[in-house]
Amino acid sequence: MSPLLAILGWIVFGLIVGALGRLLVPGPQPLGWLGTIGLGVAGSFAGGFLAYLIRGGEPFQPSGFLMSLLGAVIVLAVYLAVARRRTVR
Repeated sequence: MSPLLAILGWIVFGLIVGALGRLLVPGPQPLGWLGTIGLGVAGSFAGGFLAYLIRGGEPFQPSGFLMSLLGAVIVLAVYLAVARRRTVR
């Protein structure tokens, strides 16, 4: 697979996982398209790290769809908690 095709695949995967993660977390989220893609990609790596904690293997790896979705929800929840804390001050 060419590097350009791999990057395009990560963008599409990140957009799908990020959009589904945003649907699962209630409330307004100040993210645009690029933020949603970044959320999905970060969620994939967070899900891979969770899988590493559960079953071992490689600590920094992308994960499958369900763990990526779980990771995206966790990353978004942490992001929103930090963003709310900054605006409350």
